[in-house]
Amino acid sequence: MRTRKRALPLLAVLSAAFCLPVAVVAQTVTNGAAIDAEVNKIMTLTHAKGMAVAVIDHGKAGYAHAYGTRNAKGDPLTTDTVMYGASLTKTVFAYAVMQLVDKGKLNLDTPLKDDLDKPLPSDGPDPVFPDKYGPYKDLTDDSRWEKITPRMCLTHSTGFSNFWFIEPDHKLHIHFEPGTRFSYSGEGFILLQFVVEHGRKAQGLGIDAGELTKANFDRLGMTRTSLVWRDGFAANLADGWNDQGQPQEHDQRSKVRVAGSMDTTISDLSKFVAALLRGDGLSAAARAEITKPQLHLTTAHQFPLFLPDLPVSEQRKDLYAGLGVVVFDGPQGHGFYKGGHDGQTANTMVCIEAGHRCVVILSNDVRSEAGFGDLVRFILGDTGVPYDWEYGDHAGKS
Repeated sequence: MRTRKRALPLLAVLSAAFCLPVAVVAQTVTNGAAIDAEVNKIMTLTHAKGMAVAVIDHGKAGYAHAYGTRNAKGDPLTTDTVMYGASLTKTVFAYAVMQLVDKGKLNLDTPLKDDLDKPLPSDGPDPVFPDKYGPYKDLTDDSRWEKITPRMCLTHSTGFSNFWFIEPDHKLHIHFEPGTRFSYSGEGFILLQFVVEHGRKAQGLGIDAGELTKANFDRLGMTRTSLVWRDGFAANLADGWNDQGQPQEHDQRSKVRVAGSMDTTISDLSKFVAALLRGDGLSAAARAEITKPQLHLTTAHQFPLFLPDLPVSEQRKDLYAGLGVVVFDGPQGHGFYKGGHDGQTANTMVCIEAGHRCVVILSNDVRSEAGFGDLVRFILGDTGVPYDWEYGDHAGKS
């Protein structure tokens, strides 16, 4: 899970190498050989060991290919290699939450306290996984938790840090009035997971988040995707590389954490992104809500946390939090994207509503991230995806 980000160190070099006119890019969308050549160039420049790329066109998953190796032994990375999904898990969970909204089990703007049988601070640790959720007892003397809604969790506006355990005192704090501004928070997603899993059964909650998402994976034929480790993944599994080129073993996550516990493959994930783009499994209203501008993003970068607002004249006017995604308006119209990152993982999905076109990238080498902007531009043309805000100068760094 990422905790801070800064600007793109290799972007200027890669931009000169790979930026092509939009008319040329449009001709390469379904040209696998051209995509292969660009990926190989980017891997050479960034020294990345492995990448997997999928393209969605007109709402359908089409081209998917894997490049390089999945581990230090040199075993090949394939389209069915299980890779760490990182924070793309958040988008998968947001999609499932909107299905609960469609069914009337949650309301985006009803405070979460109304979905619980007892006050949040009175709940102790999970008996099986004591660190699965936040230490909600820390909120005993801060009644602002009672204002938090599902929408605030999904738009990173709860006021929580990214995770409670990165706080200096290892306690859960609310840093600003909930709902008033954006600050990236996996902790907010974990709180919503808690409510889904421990909310009032009379209204249809008390649902295991792993099972909730598995129902969608099963429906979409995503046979090698899960929010918790499965032993069957081991035979074709990606380890990773950090920014020093050191191999790192794949973490076998034993508990469902909707902020970032998903394992998946490029073949599977492209099915989900295509379904999200089309709105499969959602009402038209729920699908529109996910990519609707919800909360203006007013800082220079996403990380470090709690940055001050830019002067109004310097704020990007089209940049907003959606539900589990970031939305923007670029040269090709409305789009949305989500990234995923840890010390050895670099993932991204970028979608343009016009033409229902997306690029999905999974990488088991964080260094590849420095080339994402140019690869997305090569495949989709100039989208305006806000990678400078996303990464700052931290792209490709552990």
